[in-house]
Amino acid sequence: MSREFHKPTWFEGHRFDAFLGSEDPARIYAAAHETARTLVERGREDAGSELVERMIAYTDEHGIDTLAELWATAAAESLPGALWRLYLLRALVRQDAAAAANAFQRGVAALRTADQAIAGAPSPAGPEEVAALADRILRGAFSGDLADALHRAAATSRLLAAGTLEEADASDAAAPARATAFTTRAARLSTIAAELEAAARLSAAGRLD
Repeated sequence: MSREFHKPTWFEGHRFDAFLGSEDPARIYAAAHETARTLVERGREDAGSELVERMIAYTDEHGIDTLAELWATAAAESLPGALWRLYLLRALVRQDAAAAANAFQRGVAALRTADQAIAGAPSPAGPEEVAALADRILRGAFSGDLADALHRAAATSRLLAAGTLEEADASDAAAPARATAFTTRAARLSTIAAELEAAARLSAAGRLD
């Protein structure tokens, strides 16, 4: 990689591809699935313990590059792929909680769906509330119902995507480049939402591996 991500950061599409290396794909696949299963199993065994809190805070200390190397290339509708998207969503929120809260509230106003209730977010949701929501969702993936956590994350992503698109529209005339960046980000968030929703359905059916 040409750049190290020591802190949570926005990822553009081409940067996901950068994590593809020369390792044996079969070994990468096996390692991704084994680590994902182990983390979920240990989290359920030690629900509410310090272990789960350490797993939640892992990227705060190390960034998400290590997890990306393990999970970013996994299929979206797989356990490691789903966990990667949960960690990524949390990183995206916490890297700028104020911006995330603004997008979230814009999304709530724009969509007027049940997504805020599904996500489990208070109203209104400020920066601290949105950051805490991302923590609770990720925590729930390890210590609660994984399918529920994935549904909540999908709802959060949909709201963020809708709000970011609203920001793109508002910036279009005065700052076209900024609007383009917002549009790209919204598209990525929308894709993540769809992927998380599909993974949630598989998890509920006992078929997410």
